[in-house]
Amino acid sequence: MRKGHFVKSISAFVLTLSMVVLPPAMIAQTAVKMPKNKYKVQDDVKLGQKASSQVDQQFPILRDAQATQYVQRVGARLVSAIPPQFREPAFDYEFQIVNASDINAFALPGGPMYVNRGMIEAARNEGEMAGVMAHEISHVALRHATAQQTKLNNPWNQILGIGAILGGAILGGEAGAQAGQIFAAGYFLRYSREYETQADILGAQIMADAGYDPRDLAGMFQTIAGEGGGRAPEWLSSHPDPGNRQQKILAEAQRVEVSPNPIKVTPEFRRVQERLRSMPPAKSMAQIQQEAERGQSTGSGGAMSGGRYSQNVPLPSARYRSYSVGNWLRMNVPQNWREFSGQQDATFAPEGAYGDQGFTHGMMIGVHRGQSGQFNRDTDEFVRGLLQANGYLRQQTGYQNVRFAGRQGLAIQLAGRSPIYGGTELVTIYTTPLRSGETFYLIAVSPQQQAANYDRTFRTIINSVRLNDASL
Repeated sequence: MRKGHFVKSISAFVLTLSMVVLPPAMIAQTAVKMPKNKYKVQDDVKLGQKASSQVDQQFPILRDAQATQYVQRVGARLVSAIPPQFREPAFDYEFQIVNASDINAFALPGGPMYVNRGMIEAARNEGEMAGVMAHEISHVALRHATAQQTKLNNPWNQILGIGAILGGAILGGEAGAQAGQIFAAGYFLRYSREYETQADILGAQIMADAGYDPRDLAGMFQTIAGEGGGRAPEWLSSHPDPGNRQQKILAEAQRVEVSPNPIKVTPEFRRVQERLRSMPPAKSMAQIQQEAERGQSTGSGGAMSGGRYSQNVPLPSARYRSYSVGNWLRMNVPQNWREFSGQQDATFAPEGAYGDQGFTHGMMIGVHRGQSGQFNRDTDEFVRGLLQANGYLRQQTGYQNVRFAGRQGLAIQLAGRSPIYGGTELVTIYTTPLRSGETFYLIAVSPQQQAANYDRTFRTIINSVRLNDASL
């Protein structure tokens, strides 16, 4: 089983003169126009959902409730400040933290957004972090990903790959390319200078309406350049400087109404920043890519590829060892089962039961982030995805209410002829909701002819599972 701006010098001179003579409130902010787009809004949504699912599986998402909720609150404040003409009810803006050291952030079509831990740690105040987020939100609101493809006039199936969208990260360059390589994508979308100007301008306007000072966005670019150690800022590769970027942002800050007391260094910003800095150092995107190539961070399946299947797989040991993930998950597993850990899952299997096609005996645990946020629907989404990925399996039972991890859960059984050993494979899936809105799952796998032996083991394991998701 597998798992628009002034370009003429005279115009610039007149604009500068007007800014000197007129009070800021009398200077109209720059008008931003929605680009031409031949794609439907729902295309953005579908693409973003698909891409987000892959990102969640292959990037190290930081599961820290305090930090994530903080970023989500900042994101919600910014989203509420999107000008009415650019608000799209179908878009669902969501915010997560990637546990990576690079100063980076990227947003996917339709709303999913990812902020690197390294960016939060490097920001000098909340406004700098919010500035990058506002820039990325602007790319989404203006539908730049599909608008750019409209300009290129390429076929749908050649342009809307995840690598094309991930190229829109604020950092881009080498780190952005490495992210795309994780998904084996060969094409990178780089926003045009026109679109970069639009995102800078709209981002500055959103910041001001949300209570921030747009000058902090210009300040963040200085921070990024400073972190580069004298090297050219890598984000220029995917977010090319449209020319005098910081000056244009500062000019826009004069046109919008900025709070006399803009949000800067808040107590919550300090707490979260200190919390992140106290954690073990995050890996760089380069390290994450290297591990992905070795099968260590794109799920546990890749790490099992070195195994060899055997017809004589040892029965589960009667002795168990304790397994835990931080302080939120504890459970017991047979001592003779090897562990293969990924970013979002872990697989346990005995020798002879794992290889490049997955595992034949054992179990997998993990966390699924569904699209609906409703437990039953997200469980069904997960099961359907499993059936699609393992075409030989068929649903054998309906969903049953069970006690799992000391709480209410669901169970369902699948079965099918194993492509590895030819016999009937039984797969039972157990799920239970987490406070985060995600779904914790356990997948138990065994040959039908050995079901009696494995059922006892699976019951012992399931009864031992303890979740403390309040700590997530």
